[in-house]
Amino acid sequence: MANDDFDHGRRKALTGGAAIVGGVGAVITAWPFIASMNPSASALAAGAPVEVDVSKMQPGQQIQEIWRRKPVWIIRRTPEMIKTLSTLTPKLRDPGSEENQQPAFAQNEFRSIKEEFLVLIGICTHLGCSPEFRPEPGTISSSWLGGFYCACHGSRFDLAGRVYKNVPANKNLEVPPYYFMSNGRILIGMTREEAAA
Repeated sequence: MANDDFDHGRRKALTGGAAIVGGVGAVITAWPFIASMNPSASALAAGAPVEVDVSKMQPGQQIQEIWRRKPVWIIRRTPEMIKTLSTLTPKLRDPGSEENQQPAFAQNEFRSIKEEFLVLIGICTHLGCSPEFRPEPGTISSSWLGGFYCACHGSRFDLAGRVYKNVPANKNLEVPPYYFMSNGRILIGMTREEAAA
């Protein structure tokens, strides 16, 4: 009788152990399939908004971030840079940003929410090269007041990303959707209205 009790207890222990091992094995086997249904980190990063701290940027400084696999430039313009914008209107192809390539808040001379901060996608609108930030007057030509120069084919843009006339690019540099957060940061990838919806 004691032997039967021992066998019965042993049988229960072995059955319970086998069930636990089988359950763990099933979870380990199923995990890669379950995990494959979640979007990858790169897929999440490809379209997710990007937060950038601009509170410590110095006047004249440029920083670069990546959003949707594109370079995004943030420039804190100096008062001198801002003053040049109104003087260039006759030399620009689309000075009022009438082409539909930026949020409505950027359809102004500064192409920005705040005059001192410029946010642009750093891709030339001609053939997709990346222009250089050339803020120093006179570095491209004697009439150059600063801006962006694409060495690939010679396209030039002012310090608001507006394209000059008679260059290969026919559109201003693109302004992405963005808004200023209350903590000295910019959220690139959506407007304030989209975030509130």
